[in-house]
Amino acid sequence: MSGQTGLRPDQVIISDLVPTGSRVLDLGCGDGVLLRRLMDERYCLGTGVDSDTSELLRAAALGVPVLEMDLDADLGEFHDDSYDVVVLSRTLQAVPRPGRVLADMARIGRLLIVSMPNFGYWRNRLRLLSGHMPVSKDLPFEWHDTPNVRYSTVADLESWFAEAGVDVLQRISLGGRGRPTRAAGLAPNLLAGSTVHVLGSNWTG
Repeated sequence: MSGQTGLRPDQVIISDLVPTGSRVLDLGCGDGVLLRRLMDERYCLGTGVDSDTSELLRAAALGVPVLEMDLDADLGEFHDDSYDVVVLSRTLQAVPRPGRVLADMARIGRLLIVSMPNFGYWRNRLRLLSGHMPVSKDLPFEWHDTPNVRYSTVADLESWFAEAGVDVLQRISLGGRGRPTRAAGLAPNLLAGSTVHVLGSNWTG
């Protein structure tokens, strides 16, 4: 598999951010299309982790090395500094203990890439003002069937990164259609439907 087939817009951006030849750990890898792209076009060595058996079977069918693990409980199985890049794509909002996951990411790899929907996006705010929970391209689930257990604005997310001791090296702000826009970059907390953050780990052991 090659090209951008099957990739979400944020995954296309992530694939371009990963240095060629990196060892990549993709947490919440889903169907494995991002890792397959990285393996084929960036010559990366990759491992995918997910707890959804059906998604892991799809990833394995693409030839992606995968492990079935609980992100909250099992990341201690990975050695310190065992990967160059750790990716968490549209998964942070669905884990019960994000602080533990971020700490493990910073221990396992030096470059971290996190993409996440922005609950502060202006369309979400309007939806709340109308009396309803937001449903959008970036938050596509109804309140009663969403896998998401927490929501964040861009401002809250970056404050949390600072408190966690990871450095924001780059932020890419995506508009409502999932593409980077100048407006979203200028006012991400209001105009970004989602973001991709490149983070530097300060973990010292």
